[in-house]
Parts: sequence; structure tokens; C-alpha cells
Amino acid sequence: MAMAASSCFSSPASALAAVCVLLLALAGAAVGHRPSGGSALSSAFYDASCPSAYDVVRRVIQDARVSDARIPASLIRLHFHDCFVNGCDGSLLLDDDLQAIQTEKRVPANNNSARGFPVVDDIKSALEEACPGIVSCADILALAAEISVELAGGPRWRVLLGRRDATTTNVQSARNLPNFFDPLSVLQEKFRNLNLDDTDLVALQGAHTFGKVQCQFTQQNCTAGQSRGALENLDQVTPKVFDNKYYSNLLQGRAQLPSDQVMLSDPSAATTTAPIVHRFASNQQDFFRNFAASMIKMGNISPLTGKDGEIRNNCRRVNKHY
Repeated sequence: MAMAASSCFSSPASALAAVCVLLLALAGAAVGHRPSGGSALSSAFYDASCPSAYDVVRRVIQDARVSDARIPASLIRLHFHDCFVNGCDGSLLLDDDLQAIQTEKRVPANNNSARGFPVVDDIKSALEEACPGIVSCADILALAAEISVELAGGPRWRVLLGRRDATTTNVQSARNLPNFFDPLSVLQEKFRNLNLDDTDLVALQGAHTFGKVQCQFTQQNCTAGQSRGALENLDQVTPKVFDNKYYSNLLQGRAQLPSDQVMLSDPSAATTTAPIVHRFASNQQDFFRNFAASMIKMGNISPLTGKDGEIRNNCRRVNKHY
């Protein structure tokens, strides 16, 4: 299956097909920080050089979720945490290589929390076998995020591709990732700093409609006898499905995370985020359309393109140049 045709137009549902048609237009006009190398991202980037890329990534994720149902939610979170630090450049995937590289994996927002790295390794190995030296680790995260959402019942969108991989990390910036206890004003500032507005904030927080979280981070905290690392479903109603039940939970005051509930409870929410929460709770297609558009927009944050960065052979290590 060719990359340009793989993400949309394959759904029998006319409503979802309409979402896809709109997103094709949005993809061409995605707003974000300009690519650093001067080259625009494109959904057709690998059509000639690695036409099977989408199918390879999808196959590995499908295999992985058989034994680990959390993998789709874990993979989309990796894409978020990558893009929010120096842009979507795969820096999150780098392991320590002291003194040159200090990993971002041990900052508070990632330590013992961000997961799915072995699956990314498996995807990279499969792609290196199919198309050696072609597909970047940053693009793997972008593809994995879309596929993970779609496999869980969520929207599809054209993934813009052509990112290259960073050769450095930014631990200081990673320490400022959005966290579960940020008040609304701080969340809004962190999103605005990346050209993401309130609609993007509410839509992207909707990724908490599936996956799990350690009880120590929830509003209720851990119950008697639970360890701090005990896992709770983020969405108690449909925990494995990507849908709009997350927003219904917010309306009932049942969001697991403090940083989610503030989109309704904060005094300033009434004129900013709360109306968007109500919209998405009442209209799943509206949520899907905006989530996909916001993912495209987020994926366009400061990518390395052209001759900047590199295409890593191993997502955990920068290439050795002799």
C-alpha cells in the first residue's frame, strides 16, 4: 500500500471519510514552527523510497498489542513528549551516551512512565530490513501515533512525513513538559509557546481517553493497600477505545487527572476551555476532526528536514561518523 493512500479513504463509514477529506486540506495548511531545513513535510515523502513504511509500522504495532494492550496509548504519548521538547525530532528516544548525550527519559514526566521504547526498536528494525537508512525515528513516532489511534477506534489522518532525527537532547526543556498537576493557566502557556491554542489543548488532552496511569497521579490518589505505581484506567467507561467518553467523564467530575479536570473546574475555564469540552462531549465527530487536525499541527512543530539532523540507524543512539 502506498503511503499517500494508506491513512484515509479506506474507511467504509461516510462520516469518517468526510473527516478524512477535510483533513487533507488541513494537512496542507498545518500551522506550526517552520521546518528548520526549509523543506516542507509531505504525506507522500516515502512513496518512492519506502512505499511499505506505513504497513510495516502498522504490522509491528498490531503484533505488539496482542501481548500488551497498553501499547497504542503508550506510543501516542511518546510522540507528544517528543514534539513538546525541541520539536518532533526523535530526541526522546535517545539513551544516555555520556558525556555527549543525556537522555530525556529520566525527567519527571518520563521517568518510570514513558514506555513503548522496545516496540519503537522493533519498528525501526523492520523498516531497516525493508528500506535501509530511509525512515527516521521521528517519523516512526508520528506514524505510530496515527496508527495507534486508528487501531483503537479513533480518527485517521494523513501523516506528514520527512522529519529527520536530532543528534542532541534537551533535558532542561523536557523538565518543563506538561504534567498532571499543572493548573490551566500553565497548561495554556505551555501549549501557546508551541503555537497550540485552547482548541488544540482540549483536543490533544483527549488522548487520555485510553491507556492507564499510575494511581499516584490521579485526583483520588491511591487507595489503601495500593502501591504508588498501581495502574488505573484513564477512562473508566471505555478504557481501550478511542472515543469521546473522556469528555463525558469531565462533565461528571470523574476525570482521573487533575490537569484534565481543570479544563472545566478552573475559574477561567468558563470562557476558554469549558465550551470546547462540552462540544466534544456532545459530538464525537467534532472531537475526531479537531483531534486529527491538532495532531497534524503538533507534528509540524520544529521538525528537522533537508540536511539537518540525520536518519538514525538505531533510534537509541546517534550515528557514529568516522
